[in-house]
Amino acid sequence: MTEHRITRRGLLAGGAATAVGALAACSPASPASPGPAAASTAPSTAPPGAVPAAASGGYGAAVEPFHGPHQAGVATDPQAHAVFVGLDLRAGTGREALARLMRLLTDDARRLTEGRPALADTEPELALSPARLTVTFGFGPGLFTAAGLEHLRPDSLAPLPPFSVDKLQDRWNGGDLLLQICADDPLTVAHALRMTVKDARSFAEVRWVQRGFRRGLHLQAAGTTQRNVMGQLDGTVNPRPGTADFDRAVWTGDGPDWLRGGTTLVLRRIRAEMETWDAADRVAKEFSVGRRLDTGAPLTGGGEHDEPDFGKVDASGFPVIAEQAHIRRARVADPGLRIFRRVYNYDEGITAGGRADCGLLFASYQADIARQFVPIQRRLAEADLLNEWTTPIGSAVFAVPPGCAADGWIGETLLS
Repeated sequence: MTEHRITRRGLLAGGAATAVGALAACSPASPASPGPAAASTAPSTAPPGAVPAAASGGYGAAVEPFHGPHQAGVATDPQAHAVFVGLDLRAGTGREALARLMRLLTDDARRLTEGRPALADTEPELALSPARLTVTFGFGPGLFTAAGLEHLRPDSLAPLPPFSVDKLQDRWNGGDLLLQICADDPLTVAHALRMTVKDARSFAEVRWVQRGFRRGLHLQAAGTTQRNVMGQLDGTVNPRPGTADFDRAVWTGDGPDWLRGGTTLVLRRIRAEMETWDAADRVAKEFSVGRRLDTGAPLTGGGEHDEPDFGKVDASGFPVIAEQAHIRRARVADPGLRIFRRVYNYDEGITAGGRADCGLLFASYQADIARQFVPIQRRLAEADLLNEWTTPIGSAVFAVPPGCAADGWIGETLLS
């Protein structure tokens, strides 16, 4: 079979003709490499409530489309498991080498998300259950310098300004290249991580790896707002994918031509100070957030999605929702200037002293970092009551290129 004669070496070491020829041989159109996409859409014959096996078109075989105008993994319904990987380019990895790398990684992602093994995959059985796998790529500020493309770097793609609440640790900051890998199965995530990092290591070295999780698949109805490790509903006011407000807030419509249809990502690692949070009573917690913890309703409303009444006062004349409450400080009136939160929890276990090491991987997508994310974060840093119980310890920014066609590759608009 042709598939077995193609090796990574040809893609890594060969010129453009070798790379393009190899990719064409393993493209989804090749009759020698069918994927399980058709099976994933077949009607289930399982009885109500049963979980069918992946091989028969069940949840494990579910496929998120890889090709399209936008990369998957942004507007995609968040999967249960995620890993974010920051890579630093090796010295001498310029524009041509980056193009080879992105062709190779795109081919890996295309195949794995379709439930097909990567080239020379030594554990091909692990690729057969994609479980809604998405692999999303981002370019950090340093990539543009390495590629000699500073003139094409978006103006707002730069390390964030310092905020008074930050206690950043170098081990969680920065990165030239991002891999965001998400799926509903942790083994699928682990396999995709190993395959992609193996192919990247001739060009880049790992700077950090951050693993996150949400509620398990089908534990809640679709569209249910997730809870974070502090027990709060997180993302109530998110723009809704598929709406005009979402498109305006998230997808880049101005700036460099190569980024049109892409977005930008701010990834913040936020430690939850659980010892002091646990010591606070429920009234103090809800006063700080401005919402009820059980329902997520604003303190002036009865349901999660009720509009907060910031003018309402109590019997003593004080605002029901405090001036420093989180929902007031984070509020953005114009839907087109909001951020899209795709938040995951992290949990690194318990320290020797019995304290929890956990928090949030706060992934914020927006069309423009300076216009959308930075003003919100400034207001939060100035006077958010939740600052008492949260500490940002990591920060990284990336430009997320647009998607690609079946015969294209991610980053082609910048690097070709």
